[in-house]
Amino acid sequence: MRRFNLAVLAAVTLGAGLTAVPAQAHSGRPLGIENCTTARCHFDVPPGTYDVKVLLGGDTASSTAISGETLRSLLPETAAEAGRRVFRSFTVNVRTPEGEPTGPDGTPGLDLVLGGSAPALADIKVTRARHARQILLVGDSTVCDQPGDPYSGWGQQLPQYLRKGVSVANYADSGESTVTYLSEPRLWATVQPLIRPGDLVLVQLAHNDKTTDEATYRANLETLVAGVREKGGNPVLVTPIVRRWFNSDGTLNNGTALLVNGLGVDHPAVIRSVAAAEDVPLIDLTAKTKSLVESLGVEGSKAIYLYNEKRDNTHTSVHGATVYAGLVRDELVARGLVPEGAVRVG
Repeated sequence: MRRFNLAVLAAVTLGAGLTAVPAQAHSGRPLGIENCTTARCHFDVPPGTYDVKVLLGGDTASSTAISGETLRSLLPETAAEAGRRVFRSFTVNVRTPEGEPTGPDGTPGLDLVLGGSAPALADIKVTRARHARQILLVGDSTVCDQPGDPYSGWGQQLPQYLRKGVSVANYADSGESTVTYLSEPRLWATVQPLIRPGDLVLVQLAHNDKTTDEATYRANLETLVAGVREKGGNPVLVTPIVRRWFNSDGTLNNGTALLVNGLGVDHPAVIRSVAAAEDVPLIDLTAKTKSLVESLGVEGSKAIYLYNEKRDNTHTSVHGATVYAGLVRDELVARGLVPEGAVRVG
């Protein structure tokens, strides 16, 4: 997801004379463009899942992206020729807190921000989603809805790759291990009751299990899997993204980079083992990100992480999180977890 300065946002094209008018949530009644200013839209709706339909374009050539809530990328930049209109739709999760579960509550209702190189919004309709499929995310800071630039988790970028009818409810939280995620009341004890039959629950926890022994780590993953299934959900285990630590030969370090902790616990290997033993779908993001980072090399991979901004080789930039979210999207389709028609490509 991209940040946009006020000068760019001020260029958004809307109908003449629009002002922000608080919208009320009426069942079955769509909320529209009267709730938008030149830069953003606010809809006074309670927590839940909502379908958003937008008509993009104006008298001149335009290019519009939409983000919302805690910096989530909801619609990738979409071009429209001068005088043409382009219809797009997506489904968004509204919750409190709106970002990390242990973070601040955020703004009530649904907030959408218009961006892109030449944004133009002709119309918008927001209605409560009736039959949306839900993807819940359980993870750490490399997955979560980060509260500010330059940080971004891959879960924060995943919504832009999904079409209307599939929502992402990102309950990843910074600093969490399998131990703390299970023990903190605002995390697993809050998330598990939200799981509905048929929901996908993606679990990526490893980066902060630095002192967790193998038996405990394995047992914690099994507890999460069983807890998802208890609610009729479908667990998906995700191996962690790699850290950007290279050997002198251009390969990634077998310990730090590939998530082997100080006790010698090979987290990706344990996740693969649990997935096989429990017959759980596996997204091997460790293998995917290792291949990509090594192919980019020492210099090229800096843009994926926050090396240039923070000398940080663990957390991803907006660009890196977007690339990694694309890998997750591809794996969801390849494993038949999400229909190909439900995702955006490119």
